[in-house]
Amino acid sequence: MHPEPRRRDHAPTFLDVTRRDFFAHGLGIPAAALAGLLARDLPAAPPATNPLAARPAHFPPRARSLIHLHMIGGPSQLDLLDPKPILGRLDGQECPSRFVDGLKLAFIGKDKVLMGSPFAFAQHGQSGIEMSNLLPHLAGVADELCVVRSVHTDEINHGPAQMFLHTGFGRGGRPTLGAWTTYGLGSVNEDLPAYVVLNSGPIGGGGAQLWSSGFLPSIHQGVQFRSSGEPVLFLTNPPGQGRADRRRLLDALGELNSLALADTGDPEIATRIGQYEMAYRMQASVPDLVDLASESQETLDRYGVVPGKPSFAANCLLARRLVERGVRFVQLFDADWDHHGDLVRRLTGKCKEVDQAMAALVADLRQRGLLDETLVVWGGEFGRTPLAQGIDQDGKATARGRDHLKAAFTMWLAGGGVKGGVVHGATDEFGFGIVEKPVHVHDLNATILHLLGMEHTKLTFRHQGREYRLTDVHGTVIRDILA
Repeated sequence: MHPEPRRRDHAPTFLDVTRRDFFAHGLGIPAAALAGLLARDLPAAPPATNPLAARPAHFPPRARSLIHLHMIGGPSQLDLLDPKPILGRLDGQECPSRFVDGLKLAFIGKDKVLMGSPFAFAQHGQSGIEMSNLLPHLAGVADELCVVRSVHTDEINHGPAQMFLHTGFGRGGRPTLGAWTTYGLGSVNEDLPAYVVLNSGPIGGGGAQLWSSGFLPSIHQGVQFRSSGEPVLFLTNPPGQGRADRRRLLDALGELNSLALADTGDPEIATRIGQYEMAYRMQASVPDLVDLASESQETLDRYGVVPGKPSFAANCLLARRLVERGVRFVQLFDADWDHHGDLVRRLTGKCKEVDQAMAALVADLRQRGLLDETLVVWGGEFGRTPLAQGIDQDGKATARGRDHLKAAFTMWLAGGGVKGGVVHGATDEFGFGIVEKPVHVHDLNATILHLLGMEHTKLTFRHQGREYRLTDVHGTVIRDILA
């Protein structure tokens, strides 16, 4: 249990001198008053010894680790997990005005024509959750999933919506969910980063801000693993330098940085010391970690992994290996889910790339006894409209697709303390809006933190004169989906 109302650590700084010190040096009352004012805005500094030391949760957690699968661009919920049969019957007809009057869309103009899903839906598992035929493998683990059909966000364009989902704010500069998680809980593995980022395809419109530490100490920033070449940049020793040489260099550098830390209390110096030492340990731990060829052929086939070939499937298998070793937060980004046109071909192709692997991840975690302590979250930054759109990303006319929709979309969760085989929330008959159990992005993030053992209203950091948190001043834990 963690009794403090908020997470704040404080290393000694030049502002920690006593009142007697100020007067002894002739600084007087004005300087003392100024120091007091400044101290209110002083950001929390991590402990000098190990900024990522494991820390107690606010209450017993249901999940020890989180794997967050983010589909960059916004998958179409209407073609995957939220069936609307009426759209098929009214395909090509003008949309009733009651749905579109005052509706703000990213690209669709005057012509608002309904578009049915070209894909068939069926019930799966004992729970009978309906899924599209684009997800045959995920259908096999339907009873492990909590499908939330009533998520909504505040942002309608990609970059801001991605930022909002991951940081609770539509612009850059704030910490991501992964950074907040490691700030609150630290790490249980000293040989690997607490927060790992894996990309398949180009990164999202939010760029590297999607794994930023924001105003938190930078030790909490995500560490990007690369799919080819060195897994982590600059991890290999320069030519002619051995491991013993690196150790001597780090020892000398560590002594100098420790002196500077004691003198200034700058949390970024503590971060630098920790990162150097982590990099040294990773030289031994990472090569073994990323050697997927050490997995059985059965496991590789289950995920659809070809050793040496970068893919979303390889990243899913690597994510399992990471949480198996105690990594706290693993973020997977997969690109090209923005289907304004040519939806049939492009969505079919994307689902073939991810369906087998993400289903294998859930099943593999269950088989290894890890799913109950690992929360898996899947989804995009927003949803897609029930209306037809006919442009591709170059602005040329093409086969039909769907525009952005912030008012309603679908995500799923598995393991880590959530109920399996359930559907939470509902949208209207066309899928324009939510009619049952709405879940705002802040609610989703509050629930994720809750499952990790943290009270979202108490996980705060003082910055620029006020307490910040991931959920801003909002957020309610979704009790209905908790196991």
